[in-house]
Amino acid sequence: MTAAIEVSDLSKSYDGTRAVDGVSFTVAAGETFGVIGPNGAGKTTTVECLTGLRRPDSGTVRVLGLDPARERRALAQRIGVQLQESALPDRLKVAEAMRLFASFYAAPDDWRAVLDRWSLGSIAGRAYADLSGGQKQRLQLALALVGGPEVVVLDELTTGLDPLARRETWTLVGDLKASGTTAVLVSHFMDEAEELCDRVAVIVRGRVAALGSPRDLMARTGTGSLEQAYLALTGSARTGEGSR
Repeated sequence: MTAAIEVSDLSKSYDGTRAVDGVSFTVAAGETFGVIGPNGAGKTTTVECLTGLRRPDSGTVRVLGLDPARERRALAQRIGVQLQESALPDRLKVAEAMRLFASFYAAPDDWRAVLDRWSLGSIAGRAYADLSGGQKQRLQLALALVGGPEVVVLDELTTGLDPLARRETWTLVGDLKASGTTAVLVSHFMDEAEELCDRVAVIVRGRVAALGSPRDLMARTGTGSLEQAYLALTGSARTGEGSR
C-alpha cells in the first residue's frame, strides 16, 4: 500500500482544551477516507492540520511525503481543499472564480474543461449569488480540483443541501474516486460515509474510537448500517450536528 497521508500521534489544543488527542491513521493513495464523529470531536481541526491551515502541537503529519506545517507552499500545489464554510463574493462569476483559482497553480488543469466535467459550463457567466445550493457545491468542488490535485479534502461536503443535491454531489465524488484521486471526506452524515468511503476513522473527544471499512465496523458491532455501528461504538445519539 502506497500511503498518500500518514498521521501519527497528532495533538492540538485551544486555550488548554485538547481538541485532538493522539490521532493516528494512514490513507492509501486513491482511497476515499472518511473522518466522522459527533459535534466538537476534532474532525475539522484534524483535517486543518493535514492541509497546513493549523500547526499541530505535537505528532507528525505527512501528506504526499510533505510536512504541511513546514512545506505548505509546495503542498498547496498538489492538494485541493473544500472547506466547511467556503463562500465567494456574490457578484463573482463562475468563470472568473475558476480562472482566478487556476492562476494559483503552476500547472493547473484547463479550467473550462473542469467546468464542463462538473456540469457548470452552461452557467459560466452566472454570478455566485445566483447559483442554486447544488450549483454552488459543484463550483466549490471544481475550484478544489482545478489544480489537478493528487489529494483533495472535502469538509462537510453536503451540509445544507436538499436530498436531490446531496445525491448529485455523491455521484460527483464517485467520479472523483474513479479518477484515482485520494479524498478525505469529513462528514457527520453516516449514510454519506457508508456510501462513499473505503474506510472511516470514528473520532470521539479528539481520539480515534474506531478505524476500518464501513462493512468492517458493521460486522464488528453486529449492526446493519454505519449509523447503527457508530452509535454502538460511541454510545452517542448526536450524529446530526456539525463539528470542529
